[in-house]
Amino acid sequence: MELTITIVADGQPRTLTVDTRVTVLDALRDHLGITAPKKGCDHGQCGACTVLIDGSRELSCLSLAVAHDGSEITTAEGLADGDNLHPIQQAFIDHDAFQCGFCTPGQVCSAVGMLDEVAAGRPSHVTSDLTGQVELDDAEIRERMSGNLCRCGAYVNIVAAIRDGATS
Repeated sequence: MELTITIVADGQPRTLTVDTRVTVLDALRDHLGITAPKKGCDHGQCGACTVLIDGSRELSCLSLAVAHDGSEITTAEGLADGDNLHPIQQAFIDHDAFQCGFCTPGQVCSAVGMLDEVAAGRPSHVTSDLTGQVELDDAEIRERMSGNLCRCGAYVNIVAAIRDGATS
């Protein structure tokens, strides 16, 4: 069965007809040609497909496209403002926070979503003070980014980039 849905993908309203079993990841990559989110494991275990859906980070390989009719979906491609990179994107470059780059779009989207969660005061498993403002130390960053894997092992630079990008 196919349905016609409308989404805003990286700021552009798009209408597409998809099978009801098509994931957001496949809709973006195969139907719209947006290749920033990667199909790593296709089981929600690696985070390479992370995008922002209505401002929250989600694993696009586990989300059905038809469930997001009317949603705003932002990939790493849509974070920049013209030629001006998002502060997290710039920090990843400045801190050499990638090697092969396969996981980087998911890492960047996850970091942006994570910083919004911190700004909203949402605690994580390692947050010590549940009543105050979340202190974004390295342990907090590692915990919040733990769903995004990097096979190259660039974690030290990823944490440094997120710490730097959070203050930009």
